[in-house]
Amino acid sequence: MTGSYYRRAPGTDAGDVFESTQLTGSVWGPNLQHGSPPLALLTREIENLIAGSGQRIARLALDILGAIPVAPVRVHAWVQRSGRRIRLLEAEMRSCDDDRPVARLSAWALATTDTTVVAADRHPPLPQGPSLPPPAWFAQSTGYARSVQWRAQPDSSDGAAVAWLSPRVHLVDAEPTTALQRLAMVVDSANGIGAALDTEEYVFMNTDTVVHLHRLPAGEEFGLRARASIGPDGVGATTAELFDCSGFIGTSAQTLLVQRR
Repeated sequence: MTGSYYRRAPGTDAGDVFESTQLTGSVWGPNLQHGSPPLALLTREIENLIAGSGQRIARLALDILGAIPVAPVRVHAWVQRSGRRIRLLEAEMRSCDDDRPVARLSAWALATTDTTVVAADRHPPLPQGPSLPPPAWFAQSTGYARSVQWRAQPDSSDGAAVAWLSPRVHLVDAEPTTALQRLAMVVDSANGIGAALDTEEYVFMNTDTVVHLHRLPAGEEFGLRARASIGPDGVGATTAELFDCSGFIGTSAQTLLVQRR
């Protein structure tokens, strides 16, 4: 891996200020961040908050509150609802330029117990075949698109688009990342994988990304089987099934603002 989405800002004792690199840049504009890097950074803050608690994250819900600039940002996480079995955690990202909140993440953390004997997946593992070229709009993009390996696959039998994605860069400097953070680094791309519209004609930006995980992810690469639905009034939704190399791990959903260019 070379490069990272964020660098620790020098001279910040609290360690909560990060410089955003150009690798966070969105396909919708080089000065706007793609949704996955902020999701991953806020996930990191929440994982740090529950370390050693005997709980693990079962749901992540990111709300994008405004344009997230490719600029220094400040992050903060806290416990919204405490509990031994169930805990609700929140994390927020603010622009350092104007102290504007730009993204907020809520997460349910649940106590873990051994349920191996009743564990079940409703989807079989996602097959991996020869890679197809990624979409032209992605291959021609800069910023975030250069930070992810995108292995497109043939569409599934129900018409959903399929791709395997893995981050090529670090999250913060060269610091270690967890598998959950690596999943967060790519899961926002479900909107691009399942795109139902031509990016030359339409903008379809997601305002949120919600992830439910019945099993924690493992490994470096994740499969997304995604599809979008577009309503008649400028609103759409993208849903996806999420996989690691061992099988089905959860689902994601995104709300879309759809506008003709």
